[in-house]
Amino acid sequence: MFGFFRYGLPGTVIMVLALYHFFRRRPNTYWLFIIFVLGPLGALIYLATQALPELRDPGAFAFLSRGRRIRELEADVRQNPSAGNYEELGLLYLDERKWAKARACFDRSIAQRTDSPDPYYRRALAALELGDFNPARDDLERVVQSDAAYDIHRAAGLLAWACARTGQGERAEQLFRRTLQTSSLMETRFHFAEFLAEQKRPEEARQLLQAILAQRAGMPGFQRRRERPWLRQSKILLARLRVKR
Repeated sequence: MFGFFRYGLPGTVIMVLALYHFFRRRPNTYWLFIIFVLGPLGALIYLATQALPELRDPGAFAFLSRGRRIRELEADVRQNPSAGNYEELGLLYLDERKWAKARACFDRSIAQRTDSPDPYYRRALAALELGDFNPARDDLERVVQSDAAYDIHRAAGLLAWACARTGQGERAEQLFRRTLQTSSLMETRFHFAEFLAEQKRPEEARQLLQAILAQRAGMPGFQRRRERPWLRQSKILLARLRVKR
């Protein structure tokens, strides 16, 4: 363990905090080397450069009030099970990554009213996270038919992904290409690259992944942190495709 505990309790706590943040956020892997080799000093450098800037991000402390609001709404829906209450509770569950609970809330909301695409979209997000692509695709179809540019074209990109995951390859490619004419969402571009790789078109996938990673240098810090999962997955997929060449 590289003498992990030789730094005493304060040093160990600092290193544990740094490692906890590292494995949640997954920044560049060289930080893991810095933390272990430099010990508490490396952990402090990591926290100062990677964790501290996140405190300035919008919504960084939203979790402090979110738990209280969830408890309030859980009590409210027992007394007033309205569509609005269920939608708000479902949104909070999405923020908490409680996908099954969120989906159940949107089920209850949709059972009461069907005039808005938003609960269908949010239910689709929960279903995608649960790996349930068929119902997610159906909900996203409804959303995109209502508004092709819904959520800055993210709904259309997710519909393309859901089609890819449910064996509708031709339609998925059409949707990806149409969406990317007007959208620059990194999530959509990564899913398209993933789709191309699965379709045995590695060169096209590599070009798209390289374009995604080339964007990182020009991103402000907040955007890099927000897009970190897609940058990391793009890097992993690109490395895998290079191995297969």
